[in-house]
Parts: sequence; C-alpha cells; structure tokens
Amino acid sequence: MIVAQRKPLSEIITKMEAYKKIIVAGCETCVAECHAGGRKEVELLASQLRIAFSQKMAPVEIAECCIERQCEPEMIEPCSEQIMAQEAVLSIACGIGVQQMAERFPNLPVFPGLNTTFLGTHAKPTQWEERCAGCGNCVLDLTAGICPIARCSKSLLNGPCGGAQDGKCEVSDDIPCAWAEIVERMTKCGKRDQLRQIIPCKEWNTARDGGPRRLIHEEAAP
Repeated sequence: MIVAQRKPLSEIITKMEAYKKIIVAGCETCVAECHAGGRKEVELLASQLRIAFSQKMAPVEIAECCIERQCEPEMIEPCSEQIMAQEAVLSIACGIGVQQMAERFPNLPVFPGLNTTFLGTHAKPTQWEERCAGCGNCVLDLTAGICPIARCSKSLLNGPCGGAQDGKCEVSDDIPCAWAEIVERMTKCGKRDQLRQIIPCKEWNTARDGGPRRLIHEEAAP
C-alpha cells in the first residue's frame, strides 16, 4: 500500500489561513490503513483547524468528507457538490489523490495535507516499512519474494556485500540485511543453490528516470 504521514499542523495552518471555507478531504484506502488520512484523521484534523483558527479569531468554516479512493475519478463524484462549494481543498490522500482532486476541481486550490513516503506494508503495530520501489522490472522470483531494490541499502542484485555483519546492514544496526534474509529464505525453501546464478544488470529503463510511467491495457480499450 502507499504509506504517508501528515504534514506538521503549523505548516497546514499557514497554507490554509488565507481561506474562509475549507474542506478536509480524506481517503479511506491506503492512507487510512497507516492512520494518516482516513475518516478519524479527517475528524481530528478538522477539529484541530477549527480550534487553531478560533484562537486566531479567524472566522473559518471547516467542512469534512471522506472518499473511498481519491485516485479514482468516479469515486470523487459523490462529494463533488460539497467540494465545489468551498474556497479551498485540503486533501489528506497520497500525492496521486491530491493530483486527481486538482484535476477534477481546476478552479479550486488543492493543498496536500500529507507527505507521501513509500510503498510498504504494516510490519508490526504502529510501524510500516518500505517493500517495493516500483521499478517496473520485478525480480522477486529470483530473491525468494524479498525485494533487493527497496530493502537493500545499496539495491544490490547480487549480495550480500562485505559490510553486512550478523544479519544487519552496515548502514545501521536497526536495518536487517536484505540479502541475509534472502539467503535464509532460499535455504528454507531448498533453493540456496540458485544463489550461485548471477542476476544480470537491471534494466533501469523501466524505472522512474524516463519520466512519468504509463500502463495501457490494449485488450481493455473500448
């Protein structure tokens, strides 16, 4: 899922204080899972803004809405009338949701309330960890389902490096060595010998450096 965290309240207030009618728009999918942009977070942020503007003696109306997925245009529509009645939108969705809202409401300023961080998973209570770099050339079948691009500090396709010690990365003792985990998992599933095969250099032309990426399903086209 996409993982994000809320911007500092002071930063949000500074961005929004020029407007008198604001709607806080949440997203009930990825960012709700990481407790950054779901319904509860919408209610909390809206309440904090009301208190902050009240203390500033600023008459500001704060509306609330929560969209199932802000990245899907058709899911925005049920809230469109409410949103168009505002002066500004504070979106607490990922960066994709913010862009979709700005495209749908070109006459309204749309502000991001979150910082989008990475594609990750819920590793343990209150902790999310990056698991995928979205590089467009997946090698997980060669590395026992552990991504060396996202989880190795050096993004090594053939490891471990000489800096790993006792299953930990040389960058920090808090970071597990991804390649130590790969070796352990390959051993458990009886495929350790497969590690003798050198993984060829990655085709980076599928990654972000070539500009915005696009996926088209020709068979699904009307």
